[in-house]
This record gives sequence, C-alpha cells and structure tokens, in this order.
Amino acid sequence: MKNKILLFLLSLLILNVIKCAKRATPTGGPKDSIPPQLINANPKLNTTFFDKEEFTLTFDEYVSIKDISKQLIISPPLNSSQYKVYPTTGASKKISLELKDSLMGNTTYTFNFGESIIDFNEENPASYLTYTLSTGETIDSLYIRGSITDALEKETERFISLQLYPVDSIYKDSAVYTKKPLYVTSTLDTTIYRFQNLRSGKYAIIALEDKAGNYFFDQNVDKIGFFDRIIELPQDSIIDLRLFKEKTNFSWDAPHFVNDHHVRLAFYGEYKDQTYKMVSKVSDTFKSLVTKSRKTDSLNYWFRGATLDSIKFELEIQDTIRIKTAFLKEPIEDSLVISKFTTGSLGLKNKLELASNLPITSFDSKQVLITNIDTVPVPANLRVLENYDRIEVDFEVLPSDRYNITLLPNALKDFWGRTHDTLTFRTSTKKIEDYGNIYLRVQHESPYPFIIELITNKKVVKRFDRPVTGNNYNFELLNSGKYIVRLIEDVNENREWDTGNYLKKIQPEKVIYFWKEIDLRANWDMNETFNTSQNYPDRLKSSTVSEVLEGQENLIQP
Repeated sequence: MKNKILLFLLSLLILNVIKCAKRATPTGGPKDSIPPQLINANPKLNTTFFDKEEFTLTFDEYVSIKDISKQLIISPPLNSSQYKVYPTTGASKKISLELKDSLMGNTTYTFNFGESIIDFNEENPASYLTYTLSTGETIDSLYIRGSITDALEKETERFISLQLYPVDSIYKDSAVYTKKPLYVTSTLDTTIYRFQNLRSGKYAIIALEDKAGNYFFDQNVDKIGFFDRIIELPQDSIIDLRLFKEKTNFSWDAPHFVNDHHVRLAFYGEYKDQTYKMVSKVSDTFKSLVTKSRKTDSLNYWFRGATLDSIKFELEIQDTIRIKTAFLKEPIEDSLVISKFTTGSLGLKNKLELASNLPITSFDSKQVLITNIDTVPVPANLRVLENYDRIEVDFEVLPSDRYNITLLPNALKDFWGRTHDTLTFRTSTKKIEDYGNIYLRVQHESPYPFIIELITNKKVVKRFDRPVTGNNYNFELLNSGKYIVRLIEDVNENREWDTGNYLKKIQPEKVIYFWKEIDLRANWDMNETFNTSQNYPDRLKSSTVSEVLEGQENLIQP
C-alpha cells in the first residue's frame, strides 16, 4: 500500500515538472495602435515672415514616408520640382521639407501631409498633420468645408481635388483650363474636404477628379463640380458639390478601312446624328449601310457594289469641313457569324436575342424551328432590331421549360445577301418560385416628372421613364440578388439623365438613391416605400461629415 502511495506521489511530481518546463510562444504584448506624435516643428507652427529654405517636423518615434506624392497637398500649390521631402527611404524621427523655389510674398501656405507620415513599425498614420506658415505678418484663418457626392453614381470617388480661384476684374470661368488655382485641398481617401488658412475675398470653387494631377480641367477624362455662384469669405463657409462628367465635345477622327466592304468612322464624344458625307465617285450600283459600334466610339460604314482601294469622306473637324481619305491596306477577312446574345436562363417576360457580327437586313421566320422540353413545336417569329446587329426570336415562354432553337439556312441574310449554315441554340427557363418581386411605392414632391431605375451589379435591369398611376412601381420576376433603386428628376422631360456643363453653368439633373439595398430572395415579395424627403442615409451622412470635419479641425491645431 505504501509503495502505491509513493508511486502516485512520484507521478504527480514528474507531471508538474513537465508542465513547468513546457515552452510557450511569447505574446509580445498588445499591438501598438498609437499614431506618431509631433513634438517639435522648426520653424514653429504658424510662423510668420517665413524666410527659410526648409522646415523640419520632429516626432516621438521613428517614422517613414508613404505615398507622399498622392497624400501631400500644398496650398497655394507648388510643383513637385519646387520642393523635396526627406528622408525618401528608411526611418527617422525627423521629416524635412526643402523648398527649392521662393514662395509668394504676404501669403499663408498650408502643407497637409494627409496620411503620408506613418510610424515605422506598425504603420499607424499621423492623420492629416498640417504645417502652416506665412511669408507675411499674419496667418490667414478663414475656412471653407463641405462634402462631395457623385451626381449620378451611388459611390463617390476618393482623392478629389478642390480648387479656389480669386475672382477679380480679370477672372474668367475658362481659368480652370489654363490657370492654376490660388488655393487647393483634397478629400484624400474620404468624400469631405476642408480649405483652411484662407484670406477674405471673393472666390470661384470647383471640385475636380484630376486624373493628370496638374490642377487643370481636362474635359475628356475629368469629372467636375461647381457652385452656382461666386462665394465670399467670411460669409460662406460650408459648400457641398456634385461631381459629373461632361459630354465630351464631339469631333471626328480619321476614317480607316477594315476590309474591302467596311470602313470605320471613329469619333470622340457623343454621336447624335452629326453629319458626314461619302464623296468618292462610285457607280450607281453602290449601296451603303451605317451601324454604330457597341464596343468603340465609331460608326461602321458598310458598302457593296464597288471595288475600292480608297474612299473619301467629308467631315466637320474643328469647325472646318475637311476631306479625309481612307486607304485599303492589310484588310481583315470576315464572314457571317450568328451567336447567342442572351446569357443564362431566359426570363419569362424576355425574348431570346441573337447577335450578328455583320448587319442583318433580311429574315425568314419560316426557317426557324423551335421545340420545347416535350419536343413539341413552338411557333416563332424573327425581328431584326435597330442597328442591324441583334435579332429577336419571339416565341411563347413558359416556366420550367427547355427550348431547342434551329435556324435553317436563309433564316437570316446579311447586307451582301450571304446566309449561314444550320445553327442550333439552346435555352431554358426557371420555375416561377425561383423569382422574386419588388413592389415599390414612391413618394416624391417635385414639379418635374421623374425616372425610376432598378439596378443590380451596376446594370440597369428595368426602368420606368415616366411616373405611373398611384406611383406604384412593380418589378416582377426578378432573379434573386441585391438591388438598388434610384430616382432621376427629368427636368427637360427627355426620358434620360442629363449631365451638367461647367462653362454654361448647367448643373446635372438631380439623382436620389433609395436609402437601402434591397436583398431579394427567390419566391419573395418585397414591399418598399421610397420617400425622398426621408432618405435616411442623407441624415446619417450629414452627421458623419460634421463629426469628421470637427475631428480634422482638432487634429490640425498647433
């Protein structure tokens, strides 16, 4: 008995020794989440009569520089050749900015480092750190702040440039194309902005999605937003702006041959029946047909009845009528190809569509054979849609069915009278229970008619371009998924959204999004009310903007 007790005690001792000797990975303590703290600036913050060639910021820990070219905003603006930030690599407790050019006299400069200064170990940013100096006797202290929203899209781009131009006797609106602004700031990675250290006076303000980063408005690529009137400081302090992409000014590019029956007329901007004329001498047998490319900004000029090695067009280019000649070289061969355009299952209220690479000008519905899942023939009709490159196959569509579609030769013929071999396509439909419905009641007080659009995956799946009786909008037989709804005030009643124009001082038509995303599931009916006077995210957004701006204001105090 004693031996058993001794053996038990010895076992406990051995286990305790093993447990104490077991190795464990050290935790290293809590992760550092505190951003670097500025402890000194030389010259000090808000220095007046600044005449140095650099300033230095000292921090309480080692820091490094990240994305300085994107994050650093200097107002009034300096070119990257006019300054240098050190160190460019590695870590240091000091960040210096060397001025390689003289500054303007009697001017307050603001250097907003955004989130470019980070601690070396954990990359915590010293957010919106700002250094302010004046080459004169005072630091200007006025400000303007606000938010930026996209005029059409639900999400707004980040890193939008805000620009102020002093309005005097020589100011012109065209300054945005030719002259750099006096003051600049940026939303950085938010949708809010703040100008600070401004002097009193009259200003024009714009927001710019400045693709080139040069502070000039490039109509071809940049979005712009503007305020409807000249602002005056200190009276105006909060200005919200909407970004929009102008319609690019239309102009023709040079035409070029694709092959011996196809010329491409490329253009810039939006084509709306701008005039052109083929002026080559051709025989009476010459025939032409024009379609619009769905992939590029160009017209397809198809022709037959002539063999040409060059062709001339009369085009208006920069307000001048010019003759442009296309020469046939390196032709690309083509032949008629018919493909299925409708992807996935066929919607119960939709028509099957086919696509053609060449213009289809004649069809014969008798050459179409369709059978359902029970191999029962289904009557069908063909129709060539506008632009001659899509064909609608119209037949009765039933749920939970499968269809075989056969196009016999001569069902479709292209512009040159050529047809295809026998073609077979297949499609199917889903059960009624696989779809969902959205029933939307809209409450919107406005003197203008409005458009309602249902969007999923950034694609408009259904739209009503005029108000309906009772303002009840039914979106039925929808695939399950996430949907958003937007309302467009159709001020000019042309049944589409119209963008703005900066020089003409035209704001884009108003767009309001339903406050939430609708998550639709199969066999569900969703009943929603879209009251534009109670669009809850706008309230939340205003609160958030205010809080963030106040936070930034606190961060930039010396």
